[in-house]
Amino acid sequence: MNEDARKKMSREERLAAKLRENLRRRKAQARAVAGTCGDSCGKEPLPNSPAEG
Repeated sequence: MNEDARKKMSREERLAAKLRENLRRRKAQARAVAGTCGDSCGKEPLPNSPAEG
């Protein structure tokens, strides 16, 4: 966004725009992680912590 448009936006509009940007970035990150993991990612259980034992 250019600076003139940013000045004219209300607080709610600015927040909504930032939330949309954040959502796009997080979706892209999730797609990248899902693409690198393949089928085995997240299927193995985590080991028990020493405190539980």
